[in-house]
Amino acid sequence: MKWEAGKVIYILWEFKISPENRAEFELAYRGDGVWAELFRRDPAYMKTILLKDIEGELGRYVTVDVWENRSAYSQFKDRFAHEYSDIDRRCEALTDSERLIGIFEALG
Repeated sequence: MKWEAGKVIYILWEFKISPENRAEFELAYRGDGVWAELFRRDPAYMKTILLKDIEGELGRYVTVDVWENRSAYSQFKDRFAHEYSDIDRRCEALTDSERLIGIFEALG
C-alpha cells in the first residue's frame, strides 16, 4: 500500500494486562507517559490516547498514537531506535501480550 506523505496516521496497539500490572501500565502508556515523552521529542508527533475496554475483556487496552504522517513516523523510529528499544524492553514486563492492530488514516 502506498502512503501519502501528508496524511495524518493513527497507530493502534492492543495490550492485555494482568491486574497487578494495570496501574503501572496505565502510567507508562497514557498520553503523558514514558512512550509519549519519547514521541514528543519529534515535532511530527501529535498525541497518544490510551483506551480501556469497559465491556469486554478485563485488562484489555488499546493505544492510539497520532502522527502527522507515515514518513515522519518512520524517520522517528529510525532516529530514536535505541531509545525506543530500551523503553520497549522495560515495558514488556508490564504486558501479557501486545499486538499491532495496524496503521490507519482518517477518510474524512
